[in-house]
Amino acid sequence: MVNNLGDPILRKSMELAGRKLTLECGRLALQASGSIFATYGDTSVLVAVTASEKPKEGVDFFPLTVDYEEKLYSVGKIPGGFIKREGRPSEKAILSCRLIDRPIRPLFPKGYRNDVNIVATVLSMDQDNQPDILSIIGAAAALEISKIPFVEALAAVKVGYVNGELIVNPTIKEDENSILSLTVAGTKNAVMMVEASANEVSEELALEAILFAHEEIKKIIDFILAFKKEALELGIAKQTEEFIAAELDEELCSVVKDFIRPQMVEVIEYLSANKVRKQTRDNFLKEKCTELFGCFCSEKPAYADNVGLANIFNELFGKVQKEELRKFVLTTKTRVDGRGLEEVRAILCEVGVLPRTHGSALFSRGETQILNIITLGPLGDEQRIDGISLEQTKRYMHHYNFPPYSVGEARSSRGPGRREIGHGALAEKALQCVIPDETVFPYALRLVSEALGSNGSTSMGSVCSSSLSLMDAGVPIKAPVAGVAMGLIKEGDQVAVLTDIQGMEDALGDMDFKVAGTADGITALQMDIKVAGIDKDILRKALAQAKAGRMHILGKMLEVLATFRPEISDYAPGIIQITISQDRIRDVIGPGGKMIKKIVEETGVKIDIEDDGRVFIAAVDRSAGIRAQAIIEAITAEVEVGKTYLGKVVKIAEFGAFVEVIPGVFGGSGKDGLVHISQLDVKRVAKVEDVVSEGDQILVKVLGIDPQGKIKLSRKDALPKEKE
Repeated sequence: MVNNLGDPILRKSMELAGRKLTLECGRLALQASGSIFATYGDTSVLVAVTASEKPKEGVDFFPLTVDYEEKLYSVGKIPGGFIKREGRPSEKAILSCRLIDRPIRPLFPKGYRNDVNIVATVLSMDQDNQPDILSIIGAAAALEISKIPFVEALAAVKVGYVNGELIVNPTIKEDENSILSLTVAGTKNAVMMVEASANEVSEELALEAILFAHEEIKKIIDFILAFKKEALELGIAKQTEEFIAAELDEELCSVVKDFIRPQMVEVIEYLSANKVRKQTRDNFLKEKCTELFGCFCSEKPAYADNVGLANIFNELFGKVQKEELRKFVLTTKTRVDGRGLEEVRAILCEVGVLPRTHGSALFSRGETQILNIITLGPLGDEQRIDGISLEQTKRYMHHYNFPPYSVGEARSSRGPGRREIGHGALAEKALQCVIPDETVFPYALRLVSEALGSNGSTSMGSVCSSSLSLMDAGVPIKAPVAGVAMGLIKEGDQVAVLTDIQGMEDALGDMDFKVAGTADGITALQMDIKVAGIDKDILRKALAQAKAGRMHILGKMLEVLATFRPEISDYAPGIIQITISQDRIRDVIGPGGKMIKKIVEETGVKIDIEDDGRVFIAAVDRSAGIRAQAIIEAITAEVEVGKTYLGKVVKIAEFGAFVEVIPGVFGGSGKDGLVHISQLDVKRVAKVEDVVSEGDQILVKVLGIDPQGKIKLSRKDALPKEKE
């Protein structure tokens, strides 16, 4: 098989979870450094990777950019709005970008500074086969067949747990019945990333699912490597370029490190013994670096004339700091802030912090401080989603903000970035399973976490403050949720698992493992690994230690507020729910929406009507809600045969009186029926006016309703009740 240029096309398939996974190269996007057309079921993703020829100057990080493009034509949709084309990426697309980026980034060589761009474009989508997993596999395969230096092959799968069985890449139906939604990415030797939401699963099940996923990942990697081998033989793939990081002068590095090291050991011991805070510590380290550089130039004048010595010294100062800090933790089992390995920082919880919001809570753990605010609204306030997934609306939303002042920086805020969206989504996952169903609590909920101070794991702080805020607002959650971030330092056989990591431990450590859950089990996981070799025993220890940390934090939270408040805030709208016949929905709405607009104008409430006849009336003023309910019930009321009504005589005729049994709304006509002259009294009536007059209120009983809808009434049959 060849393309239009006469070059070979390679297409290979394997079976994955009973469906065919196909990788193809040589047909599409031929000018990219590497491109893969990946198909799984009817889902197709094109992944193209490119890299600059030269390193990016002036950067001390790896400039990797991942773009995940959802094309609405992939699911047969035309974009909404006035501009009928895709705009900025959806929240789901941004989360998919992060899902691809996180396991791939650590697998590039250290010191690699060339721009790398990965673009995954969803061209066709089958809802049973999600494109984000396929995009990770496609990106890994595209990197393997390109010349871009990439350390090790990678793959990913999703795992569900249905009816006591772990399932690879569950379908939509299976996912709906699963108590676990787990995404795992890794190499043949190590798990690199975990992302999960769960319904209070045990640590044992979570570990089993991760290891189960890793076994499937190994099979996919074997397939990718076989694909690469064949692509090389056909001349489609390119040989990987060898990357050699720029080396500093070995003699100079050795001299500088030896000069810094004794001082660094003393610095770390001082910081730990005195439990120095983040900003003071950072300033102290900067001053110490400047001081040592001056001393070095004075004591080692032979090296003072080296070009770029200051930059070299700063870089080596950071390296020695990392080395000595890691050694200090492993040997002393004590951390830079003086804590033990399993010790959680001091916690302070407050609720009802803001007087006019529907609920609020402040959660402080060490120098990490999160303020969460909840707003309750009618179901009509739920978020509308215009994307390629089946989800069209979302009634529970969690947003996370990270202002610059939270880390003492002076810069303008640019709105939520990928990190903010990712942290908000993680907190949302952690709480999703405890949010009450709309049949129990018919509200839309928006939670906003404001990171007021950051020194490690603001995302887990958001989970804790959100739980307290929900309870403060009177939301009947299933159980409170707490979260904790775990870290790791591993050198050979020496291992230290750290509970409740701070920023420095995240930056200098080997793992960031966030675990959230209730007292009964895990509700969310997120793990990123920076090194290979995280085995089953380390994962088990980290999960067990995380559970102990989580229970400690939950205890502190429950000391402040043991359960949700019995009533919602006076400033939150009360929701009245009634059900009307589906046939009467049009009567409540009225022609052109006139009736429902009139009700809203008269009462000031907000009304949402579902297609199944459920009506939700939201009103801060409870009496206004009751008034609106009465109007709707009057509009939709049906006359019942055999029932007695207190009616009003609206018209007199020779043959009887017309009586309104259900009043009209807004001065309109209601429902009336005829009391025939023979039904006006137990004795014979000569004239209708002898018994009733227009405007009189009388009791009448409904005798029947004819096929034309005419109502037959009797005053005679209601007379005994009238006397009573």
